[in-house]
Amino acid sequence: MKDWFTKNWGLKLGSLIFACVLWVIVTNINDPVIQYKVSNVPVRFIHTDVISSQGKVFDVLDGTDVIDQVTITAARSIIDSLSEQNIMAVADFNDLTMQETISIKLSTNKYNDKLESIKGNIDEVRLKIENKKTLSLALKATTTGEVSEGYLLGDITTDRNLVKISGPESVVSQIAKAGVDVTVSDFTNNISTDADIKLYDADGEEIDRSLVSMNISSVKVNVEILETKRVPLYYQVSGTPAEGYMMTGQVEGNVDSLLIAGKANRIRDIYQIELPEEAVNVTGQTEDMMAIVNVADYLPEGVSLVNPGAGLVTVTVYIQPEQRKMIKIKPEDIRIKNIPDGYEAALAEDTEEYEETFIGLRDDLSLVNIDNIEPTVNIDDLQSGNEGETLKDGTYELVVSYNVDQEKVSTAEETKYVSVLIKKAE
Repeated sequence: MKDWFTKNWGLKLGSLIFACVLWVIVTNINDPVIQYKVSNVPVRFIHTDVISSQGKVFDVLDGTDVIDQVTITAARSIIDSLSEQNIMAVADFNDLTMQETISIKLSTNKYNDKLESIKGNIDEVRLKIENKKTLSLALKATTTGEVSEGYLLGDITTDRNLVKISGPESVVSQIAKAGVDVTVSDFTNNISTDADIKLYDADGEEIDRSLVSMNISSVKVNVEILETKRVPLYYQVSGTPAEGYMMTGQVEGNVDSLLIAGKANRIRDIYQIELPEEAVNVTGQTEDMMAIVNVADYLPEGVSLVNPGAGLVTVTVYIQPEQRKMIKIKPEDIRIKNIPDGYEAALAEDTEEYEETFIGLRDDLSLVNIDNIEPTVNIDDLQSGNEGETLKDGTYELVVSYNVDQEKVSTAEETKYVSVLIKKAE
C-alpha cells in the first residue's frame, strides 16, 4: 500500500487537480453563476414604535425607502427560481443611528444561503425625525365657476365639519386652513358630491397631504342652487300723525324692485313684495318721516335677497299741517235725491244758510267749493231698514252729506241736519 501511495505521486496529484478543474468547467457550463437585477425594491420598516412611543414622527429623505436597483449574484438554477416578490429589504428602527440613518438588510425569502451576494445601490435609509403635532381644523366649503344665468348659490353644507391632522411639527405648523371645493359651472339643480379635503398655509398655498395623516380624506358636499326673480316692492304705512297733521298719501322708497332667490316652488307665485303696515309707523309725527327698513325681515319663508345689502331701503312718508276751509251753504244749494215716485219733497221754509268747515291738506282743499261738494240729503236714508213700508207725509230731519273724498277731507262741525217736508203728490 505504501508503494501505491508513493509511486507516481506527481501523476496522481495532477490527475486530481485535472478532475477538479474539469468538474468546475462542467459545472459552470451547465449551471453558471449569473446576476439578476431588480428595480424599485421597497424597504419594509419594522419596530417603528421606537419612534412613535416617544411622541415623534419620521419622514424619509431623498426617497431612500425605495432601492433603485438590487443585484443578486447566484447560480443560474437559483436565479431562475427567484422573482421580485422574493427579495426582502428591511430597515429595523432598533438599528437607528445618531445620524438618523438605518442600515438596509437585503435577503431573499428562499435560497438565501445559496446566494453568492445580494447588494443594493443604496445601503441605508435616511430619516428626518421630529416631534409629532396634532391639529383640528374646521372645514370650509367653497365653489368655483358660475351657475347658470337666473340662478344663485344657496347654502353649502358638508356631512363632516372638522378634520383632525397629525404629522411632523414642521409641516403641521404651516397648515392654516382645510377646505373642499366644488365646481358649480352651468348647474341649475342642487349638487351632492364627494370632495377631497385640501390643506393650505396662511398664504393660501396648497400643502402636500401625503406629508401628514388625516382622520378623513374627503367629505360629502351639498350645494343648494336657487332660482332668482325680480319683483316690485310696495310700501304701506300705519299710525296717525300728531293732532293737526295729516299724511299727504305720498309714500316713497328708494328701491322700486328687488331680486329675490329661492326654490322654484317657493318663488313661483310671488309677484310682488309688500312691506307690512307695521314696518313704518307715523304715530305722533309732525313732519316728513324717514325710516330705514330691512326688507329681508319681511320676506316669505324660504325666500332671500340675491344681494342682502339691497334689502336696506329708505322709506319717506310726507306729512303736512292740516288746513281749514269754510264754505257757506245756502238752502238752495242743498239737493234732495231719491224722492219716491208719487211723492214731493222740499226743504222746510225755515231752513237757514250755515257755514261748514272742511279740514284737509292745502291741495285737497283747493278742490273743495260750493260747485263740486254737492250738499245732498237722501230720502233713501228714511227707508233704510224699512223696505216695503209706505212713506208717510211729514217733516223729517235728514243728514247733509258732501261729495268729498272722506279719506282726505273731513268736516270740523258736528253732523248737520236739515228739515225736509215730504208729502204725496196731488
